[in-house]
Amino acid sequence: MSIDPIEVRALALALPETAEKAMYGPPAFYPRGRWFARITREGGVHAVPVGGEELKRELIAAVPGTFFSAPHYDGHAVVLVRLAAGRAADRRLAAAGAEEGGGGLRRSGSGLRATARTA
Repeated sequence: MSIDPIEVRALALALPETAEKAMYGPPAFYPRGRWFARITREGGVHAVPVGGEELKRELIAAVPGTFFSAPHYDGHAVVLVRLAAGRAADRRLAAAGAEEGGGGLRRSGSGLRATARTA
């Protein structure tokens, strides 16, 4: 079951204290002033900050049908998420953003957790 950008927007704006602002054109979502996710120009994808290049590579290797990157994001701790991959990934990312007020995914022990993005 896929999710469309309208549903992503609704999920993101349901997070506490979340604002929507343009980021290089398309909308991005900022719970408590921290960047959490952005819809890309392609529309069926959103960009999410992660806790480093290593984690980005691990996510892509573990679930390549959901997570990927593009040359524009080389050297950046940002992973792209295919919305058509389903609601589970989007709910996990939304919960991660809500947990700590935006930010992205970071490694914590053997799992992932949300953290506030400082840059």
